Amino acid sequence: MKITPSSRVLSMLGEIDFDEWQCLAELIDNPFDDFLDILRSGADWPDGFTVSVTLPSSPKGVLEVRDTGRGMSQDRLARAVRAGWSGNDMHDKLGLFGMGFNISTARLGRRTRILTTRAGDTDWIGVEIDLDQIKDDFEAKDIVEPKSDPSQHGTRIIVDRLHVTRADWLRRNGASLRNILGSVYSWILTEHRFELYVGGTRVKPVRHCRWGDERYVLYNGKERIPAYIPIDEKLQDGIACRDCGEWQIGSGEVCSVCGGGNLSVRERRIHGWLGVQRYLDKTEYGIDFLRNGRKILRWDKQLFTWNNPDGIAGNEEPEYPVELAHQGGRLIGEIHLDHVPVTYQKDAFEYADRSWLMAVEVLRGLAPLQPQRAQKLGYPENETPLALLFKGFRRNDAGLRCLVPGDGNKPVHADTRDWGRKFQAGVSEFQTDEHWWQAVLRHDEIKKQGKEAKTAASVPAQADEQAVLGALGMPANIPASGAAKPEAGTGAKTVSTVPAPTVAIKERAETRSERLARYEGAASPHAYLSRSFGHPELGYVKVRTLLLKPGERLLDDNGLHVPVLLDQRSGNELTALVDPQHAGFRRFGTDYADLLLVELAAILKVRARSDWSPSQLVAAIRSESLQDSALDGTTVGAEARDLLAGLRERVAEALDQSGDYALAYGHLSKEEKTATEEAMIAAGRVGLIGRLGFDSGFVHYVPALALVRLVEAMPAAFMDGAVFRGLYTGLSSPSGKALSLARVTGCLADVATIGTFAGEATAPQLRRARLSIALLRDELAGEE
Repeated sequence: MKITPSSRVLSMLGEIDFDEWQCLAELIDNPFDDFLDILRSGADWPDGFTVSVTLPSSPKGVLEVRDTGRGMSQDRLARAVRAGWSGNDMHDKLGLFGMGFNISTARLGRRTRILTTRAGDTDWIGVEIDLDQIKDDFEAKDIVEPKSDPSQHGTRIIVDRLHVTRADWLRRNGASLRNILGSVYSWILTEHRFELYVGGTRVKPVRHCRWGDERYVLYNGKERIPAYIPIDEKLQDGIACRDCGEWQIGSGEVCSVCGGGNLSVRERRIHGWLGVQRYLDKTEYGIDFLRNGRKILRWDKQLFTWNNPDGIAGNEEPEYPVELAHQGGRLIGEIHLDHVPVTYQKDAFEYADRSWLMAVEVLRGLAPLQPQRAQKLGYPENETPLALLFKGFRRNDAGLRCLVPGDGNKPVHADTRDWGRKFQAGVSEFQTDEHWWQAVLRHDEIKKQGKEAKTAASVPAQADEQAVLGALGMPANIPASGAAKPEAGTGAKTVSTVPAPTVAIKERAETRSERLARYEGAASPHAYLSRSFGHPELGYVKVRTLLLKPGERLLDDNGLHVPVLLDQRSGNELTALVDPQHAGFRRFGTDYADLLLVELAAILKVRARSDWSPSQLVAAIRSESLQDSALDGTTVGAEARDLLAGLRERVAEALDQSGDYALAYGHLSKEEKTATEEAMIAAGRVGLIGRLGFDSGFVHYVPALALVRLVEAMPAAFMDGAVFRGLYTGLSSPSGKALSLARVTGCLADVATIGTFAGEATAPQLRRARLSIALLRDELAGEE
């Protein structure tokens, strides 16, 4: 069989670089195309749609791709293996380019055998392409093998004499390969009854772990911004060449590029969705772009960068995430662009093509995503879908305001990422967003209870009734019952009330189960302390921790008021009730976890028959089960930098509102200005240096301690709800203003210091910093 390549391919075969998964994807695209054709035809296909990939078991092993498609005729086979030939419509198929088969097989091994048969044929027919034996005449060896069952159909591709490095990679990375292919073909595997097996294991589609259709946030307390935005933008139909794939300008009868006459009217449509992931990740965020159901771009982030149309090349400015990039992002999407041309490697679109540029304009617009920047540059407000999501979800503050799960104090990003892994693993509890949603609600409830407890501690439990009556102008000696005593000499008749005899009624005592049920009915879950506690030497228990609401007193079986009460359920499950009103917490500031660990240590000591001392038990359980509460520079420093990152965003927004850029920059010392420029250079933001003092961009790069200076120098710009909720301009007393400002700057100085010098901090300094982090979060506007 002659497989002479066309001249346009000869120079390309050695230049196109395919990864191992790309080589396999090229061999999977073609059977999937065949399956899609069968579905479009409406033909019955009882044998199912299956592609199976057998990986090499050794460096000298064999790779085989087998499918249950229709198979090929002799003529079709001859054309399919000829490099450069393509029988595929350039706009309907996954396998876009004819050289894909030749490139992928040649990169995998030196010899390829392809066998194919149709239902009813008596033989498998095929061809053997041996790159070590083929000569200048490009003659390949024909193969004919008898079939044991005439009803068999499909195609087999067998590659041997594999390249050692690729064979070794395929042999060792079956799980990784399934994950990549599960992502690339996730839409197809979800929407159709196709089955893909790699190494004997079925490939599962890697789905997006996004918030549900009904979730939303309120921007500025009034504008509802959904966490899921469907996209369906139908553009004007166009004329395309079925041979070369090029879209035509005008309405001629021949292709303006290849000169062919195979033109047809095609739909041009941008559809899919944009949304918000249920967790933040440093890499797994961005938009997937698909063509004919296969992902061309995965986790693509280029739409998060604003390209200034008036700027020079290289003037691109990423807008999401910027200062919080160390935390990662959560804006995601899945956009189908079947009409946009792609590269030969199928790992990028033709970005200069007007079809791609139109898609970018529909999804994110020409203006910056940041409203203040757009306004300053003279653009109208960006109302595209991506700009709307950016406005509502750019911040990562815990709670309903940003739709981020928390523990009542801070976001729980590590936990939410772990829940995301359980979502991908198929754990039923994590398939909907309910687990995340409840953690959001619990965070706000715990914060609310904490504020109510603080209020209750500062307000007398019993009102001064006589003082109230006096303030109302009523006699202060009026009895509390409200019955006025008759004045002497008025002749008023005094009615003597004889108390009725009382009958003692013995009330039924509340049982322990009823008392615990009443406590649970007046409690809310504490997300952070609801987890597994224990140690390898002691065993583990699963604890559900509940906080009592104000008004309830937690009593043990002896009627004593206790801070923590454990109730053992089935097996290793415990319910821990915590009373925030107990003096141990309210008066002495003990952490909930400290006393909970004391109670758990007693139980685990008995179960394990341990000889450890109480302090050794508590220390071991905390070290094993609450590692993220460790008092070390790395952990506390990261908490401080996370908070500072959010503060920089808020300070920049406040400056955008006031426009006092030059004033703010002028308050920096010479050393701080130098450090700011150096930070910009290190971050690759050299273009911002020329705008220092003309916009708020410098705030993201100033030294942390310089933020303290800005707040002290410009309190009116940042207090009164702008960044911090404390009053300032509304206070008439200078001492009152100073006190309100000091509440903020004192904590801010601690946080900035530990965020910069955490590695050198002592344990007392770290404890102080962690408390300052919590206090400063409470001072943020919008956290009431």
